[in-house]
Amino acid sequence: MKAPELGIKIGRYEHGKRNSIADLGVRVGHSTIIEGDDIRTGVTVLVPPVANPFRERLFAGVYTFNGFSKPIGFIQVEELGYIETPIALTSTLNGYRVADALISLWAEENPEGISVNPLVMECNDGYLNDNKKRAVKEEHVFEAFKSASLDFEEGSVGAGTGMSAFEFKGGIGSSSRVVEIGGEEYTVASLVLSNFGKREDLVIAGVPIGWELRDYPGRGLSMRGSISIVIATDAPLNSRQLTRLARRAILGLARTGSYGHNGSGDIVLAFSTAQTVPSGKEVQSVGFLPDDALNRLFIAVADSTEEAIINSLLQAKTMSGRNGRTRYALPVEKVLEILEKYGGLERA
Repeated sequence: MKAPELGIKIGRYEHGKRNSIADLGVRVGHSTIIEGDDIRTGVTVLVPPVANPFRERLFAGVYTFNGFSKPIGFIQVEELGYIETPIALTSTLNGYRVADALISLWAEENPEGISVNPLVMECNDGYLNDNKKRAVKEEHVFEAFKSASLDFEEGSVGAGTGMSAFEFKGGIGSSSRVVEIGGEEYTVASLVLSNFGKREDLVIAGVPIGWELRDYPGRGLSMRGSISIVIATDAPLNSRQLTRLARRAILGLARTGSYGHNGSGDIVLAFSTAQTVPSGKEVQSVGFLPDDALNRLFIAVADSTEEAIINSLLQAKTMSGRNGRTRYALPVEKVLEILEKYGGLERA
C-alpha cells in the first residue's frame, strides 16, 4: 500500500488519479532478474506518451545534486534541452549494456536515423547483487519496454530488485500531485529508484522513524548508495524551467533524511509532455508558463518526490542475496505505531 492508503499525509496538494507518473501517460515496464544466490537486479523502462520519442522529442532538463553517479545521456540533454528515447533505470555496471539495447530499439524504429542519445540512470545494487556479472541483457530491456503499462508494480521490481534505502529494502516508488495555475490544472509526478541513506536518518511525514527503528535487524551499508529521480509534468515548461523543477526535487529528497553523503549519486531528469520540440528549419511557435507561475509546481515536485521515496520503502519486500545478506522490508505496522505516537497519521 502507498502512503495515502495508510493515512500518511505528505504535502498539501491532491494526488493524481493513479498517484504515479502514469498520470502523465508515461508507461512503465520492468524486467526482474533473480538467479541463484547472488543475482538480484533488473531494468525499468519509462516510455513517454508519444508514438516515437525520436521524432516527437519532449522538452527536458537535468540536475546533478551529487555527481557520484554514471548517468548516460545527460550531457546532450543539458545542451539541447530534450529527450529522444525512453528512459531506462538499472544497476551501475549494467548501464552501458542497457544503453546499447536502447540504441537497438531506436535503430529498429528509425532506420533513417544516424545518431541518438540513449538515457540511462543508475544506482549500485551491490549489497544484494553481484553487479560485476552484469546480468542485464538486451532481451531484458526489450521485455521491460514491451511490457510497459500505465498500471505498474512498485517496490522490489525491475531496477529496484536489489536496491536498499535507509538500510531497509528500497526500489521503485512513484507519486503525483495536481495544482491549479491561472485557472488550468497541471500534474507533476515523480518516479524514483531509491538506494541511499542511513537507518537513523529516515524521516516519514516529519517523524524520525529511522531513529526509532535504529536497532531493527538488517543494518549494513546503504549511505553509499544513490537515488535516480525522474519527473514528468504536463505543464508547458522549457528546458531551463524543467531544470529548475528538477532542482526542487532534491528538497523532497532531503525531507526523507538524505544528507547527500559522499558516495550517494543523486541525479534528476525532468520532462514535459505538454508539447514537442519544433523540428525542421521553419519557424514554429511554442508557449511556456511564465517563471512567476512556477511556485506551485516547485511545491508539488518536492512533495511528490518525498512521497515517491516513502512509497518505494512501503512497497518493497524483504530480500536476501549476495554473501548471505538480507534487506528487510520496512516494518509498516511498527512505522504506523510510531507515526501514531507522534501524531503523524491522518485519520478519516
